[in-house]
Amino acid sequence: MLQHFIFNEMNLQEKFIENWKTEFRHLSSANCHLLLAVSGGVDSVVLTDLVAKAGFDFTIAHCNFQLRGEESKRDEKFVRSLGEKYNKKVFVKTFDTNTYAVANKVSVQVAARELRYTWFKELNEICHPSSVICQLIATAHHADDNIETVLINFFRGTGILGLTGIQAFQKEQQLIRPLLHFRKEELVQYTKENDLSYVEDSSNNSDKYTRNYFRNQIIPSVKEIFNNAEDNILNNIERLKEAEMLYGQAIQLHKHKLLEQKENEIHIPVLKLKQVQPLQTIVWEIIKEFNFSAAQIEEVIKLLDADNGSYIQSASHRIIKNRKWIIIAPLQTNIAAHILIEKGEKIVVFANGILQLQILPSFGLPTNDSRLTIHVDEDKIKFPLLLRQSKQSDYFYPLGMQKKKKLNRFFIDQKLSVTEKENVWVIESDKRIVWVIGLRIDDRFKITPATKHVLKIDWVVG
Repeated sequence: MLQHFIFNEMNLQEKFIENWKTEFRHLSSANCHLLLAVSGGVDSVVLTDLVAKAGFDFTIAHCNFQLRGEESKRDEKFVRSLGEKYNKKVFVKTFDTNTYAVANKVSVQVAARELRYTWFKELNEICHPSSVICQLIATAHHADDNIETVLINFFRGTGILGLTGIQAFQKEQQLIRPLLHFRKEELVQYTKENDLSYVEDSSNNSDKYTRNYFRNQIIPSVKEIFNNAEDNILNNIERLKEAEMLYGQAIQLHKHKLLEQKENEIHIPVLKLKQVQPLQTIVWEIIKEFNFSAAQIEEVIKLLDADNGSYIQSASHRIIKNRKWIIIAPLQTNIAAHILIEKGEKIVVFANGILQLQILPSFGLPTNDSRLTIHVDEDKIKFPLLLRQSKQSDYFYPLGMQKKKKLNRFFIDQKLSVTEKENVWVIESDKRIVWVIGLRIDDRFKITPATKHVLKIDWVVG
């Protein structure tokens, strides 16, 4: 309690140094150079002054997003003047933010964030002084930013991790946020006490941006009912950080039991996944890493009882029901080991080359089938087809035979080498093999005089 009282009695510069010793005790002015992200607003101006007075060497980085016309030019000019004031080098990058947002189908806010951090990372790699052990990017996020972030994450449904707020230190991104424990009002007061000038961003008054709406509308409305709401949220963040640590440990235990890594795919046994509790939480923690949304949790759970070949997808992956397994596979078909072929698809790329598919009217019995070209009865096929690597347990009815045969036995008859066996792919329809690619079709899918529609498949060897 006494320590807390003493901390509150310190001025901001003293608090900054004490907090640095706690949060970043392995970093000092002797071993670390800072790349400061400076917009010119009150937060980044205070950060620049505090870092300078703490004796750190630093470089300034400023992003001109060209979103506010002359005001953006004014901000850039002001930040350049800060470089002169502190005798530090200033890097400036001008972005066509609106064009990037449209091209990548993201909001202007998301576009600015992606552009900003990508450039910071590039800059951090090319201007690393040889005289220091490490260089870190430092941003001026403060406690009020953290409050807004937690509330936004709560309504977005990001889970418990989102409720722990912004991280003060992100090692992978080489990023620190030294002001995260300080309130905005403290930063404003510091500028008055130290006669620091800064620029105002007029867009902060507009509620069209999500964060501004929370800052200008939601939080003030909540404070009318709960006066200490902001302090309560900050206290909750600290408690939830510890809860998230325990939560994370439990999730890792479940993942270790459920997930099987097979090359670039994740395989999960359906029966085991059905038995876990709480199911929705475990499913979310598994799928979120593959760009699936919280809204797709129920869809994944429905897959557990869905037909073979059923799937859902995100921007980067598919989750496929394959017999007794749930498979998470990348969308890039040339690197996936399980590829779904929808009706109407004409070109499919996979590890062994390209498949070209074409549906034709019946033309009698085929005469040009070969190792690279087949014709099968399209009406006997159920889409989507599954293109995958063969397994030892597979069996099929080789063309001309009425009895099933295990692939492993078939490979021996074909005198395939070990490496050749490992490189065989099959096309499957509703758990039944249609074609052992390059070797034989299944007799159950052959063309007969009664065939009305023909599926022709050509294999272009890669």
